Amino acid sequence: MPTRVLFVCLGNICRSPAAETVFASLVGEAGLTEEFNIDSAGTGGWHVGEAADPRMRQAAQRRGLSITSIARQVTRDDFDRFDVIVAMDATNARALAQMAPAGQASKVVLFRNYDPDLPGADVPDPYYGGSNGFDEVLDIASRAGRGLLAALTQKTRG
Repeated sequence: MPTRVLFVCLGNICRSPAAETVFASLVGEAGLTEEFNIDSAGTGGWHVGEAADPRMRQAAQRRGLSITSIARQVTRDDFDRFDVIVAMDATNARALAQMAPAGQASKVVLFRNYDPDLPGADVPDPYYGGSNGFDEVLDIASRAGRGLLAALTQKTRG
């Protein structure tokens, strides 16, 4: 059975779709596509049904990545559907922990806990900043994604 991973930010148009795409790419490079089910969502519902922010899609495209996810809002059912729920920042991690059904808040982890450069920090939201913010998020997603993949594959292989 594949490991099911959900990446979550606020609106699901910048950070979490970038993390989803980068992580899927890393999983593919490792030849582990069949071992993972990967998705993203937002704690807020403002952008439900929208494609990722065009600036994030362009930044990813410059790296040879295609962000195709459509924004959706996280639900309580996601706690049953996913093994790991990866929050992009502490605020979203708290919101997820509060909405988690009894006994399932432990599924919520902070993405940058797996970033060797700055463990435990928030992934900054690039929405209101300049274009370099989107590149920074992709850099963070690459580092933290590698760490998350290593942790999850070590856990499943024992």
